[in-house]
Amino acid sequence: MPRDQTPDSDLPIKLGPASNGEFVPRALGPVEQEAVRRTREEAERHARRLGVDRRAFLRTVGGAALMLGILAACNDEERRSRGERAGGTFDTPEDPADADAAAEALTGDELVFDVQTHYLNFDLAAAGGFAGLAASFPQAACGERDSRACFSVEHYLDLLFAQSDTAMTVLSAIPIPEPANPLAIEDMELALAMAEQLCGDGRVLLHGGVQPTMGAVGAQLDGMATLVRDHPIAGWKVYTHAPGPGWWLDDHDASAPQVGTDFLRRVAETGPRMVCVHKGLSGGSENASPVDIGPAAKAHPDIDFVVYHSGYESGTPEGPYAPTAPRGVDRLLASLEQAGIGPGENVYAELGSTWWLLMRDTTQAAHVLGKLLAHLGPDRIVWGTDSLWYGSPQDQIQAFRAFEILPELQEVHGYPALTPEVKRKILGENALALYGVDAPGGPCTFTADELAEARRMQPASWHTYGPSTSRELAALLGSHGALA
Repeated sequence: MPRDQTPDSDLPIKLGPASNGEFVPRALGPVEQEAVRRTREEAERHARRLGVDRRAFLRTVGGAALMLGILAACNDEERRSRGERAGGTFDTPEDPADADAAAEALTGDELVFDVQTHYLNFDLAAAGGFAGLAASFPQAACGERDSRACFSVEHYLDLLFAQSDTAMTVLSAIPIPEPANPLAIEDMELALAMAEQLCGDGRVLLHGGVQPTMGAVGAQLDGMATLVRDHPIAGWKVYTHAPGPGWWLDDHDASAPQVGTDFLRRVAETGPRMVCVHKGLSGGSENASPVDIGPAAKAHPDIDFVVYHSGYESGTPEGPYAPTAPRGVDRLLASLEQAGIGPGENVYAELGSTWWLLMRDTTQAAHVLGKLLAHLGPDRIVWGTDSLWYGSPQDQIQAFRAFEILPELQEVHGYPALTPEVKRKILGENALALYGVDAPGGPCTFTADELAEARRMQPASWHTYGPSTSRELAALLGSHGALA
């Protein structure tokens, strides 16, 4: 395979092809391919100037600034070739080899609070299990002999805290029924305990997963009270399209299981009054549409709704808001508009995987961020990366810090500017307010030995996760259909 078509492991900004397991990885398009080619070519030139090899330069903040600048230029050239102008750009220094200038563009002192993260606690001594499934994610190329080990709690803490500027995280539930779920509440608490030992309290928050259409509805809902009693649940995570039959938060479809109202009533009774719901990246499932968000939020003003992925669909082009024929993110905006939910109310948009997919197309990225800012307000967008599916989220953080919605697009469509203050809110301050928690005292730093010691200090788990045969794996994949 030619070098420029290999995975992007040597590049500071990861463009894939890759997936979080909820969409088919898309081959790099002409813009991305050209950006990769120019990045490697220009990195060679800058490396010679600095007296280092290309890989060493690409690992610096200057390498990231170089690639983002090239990606913006390639996007602009492609748009101009069609008689258009790019709607967004990355503000990077003219000379990315200037370490101070590159650091000024891509580093920051803001709190980064990632509200959508995951890991998988596999029993590596057990044969089979999720080996094939784990190998399908980009993180599987971490260098471990068994690809399942790439998703361990040790890798999770290292990637999120040691290899990125992330200071706080939320471990969010995945739609796999018990007992096969490799991110059960006990696994989340393992990460919480290790993070507390390494960094102090309050670094990792936990979601309680609820699957209302799996088994008896009453048992599922009764289990919420038990979760809250026995575990430090900070919010609820649901998927209205998997596992089990699809359902709606507002029960608007009489042919679907009528569980949404009962679930939200139980949320209000047991607390915490926060529902994080997967909407978008649907894999073709109608029930992953955000059409129910507006009505549910209007009917339950005492509950905060966090819309994971913001209704975005991979492969659906994003442009100006089109309320009469909404697709992708517009479905969420139309649902809110029709329900009378405006900026600053009880609906939040989350960016996990959405930003990773959008940041390669500066115009689509500008439209999505501009629409969300205009319809929800700067206080109702929260940062998420879907890590560790894509490895360290540092490149996503750097790209977001450097990104700008160009003034022309702002003027034409009424989009607010993506100012440093707005970015600060999105990267962390909004999530702090949403979860009602304080920022930690400083960065979370630790050595490999300290990480290994933190793991040894935790009690061993004798639970075997995952199916033990290929037939069980096929049945499991057919039942849940998504991971993030």
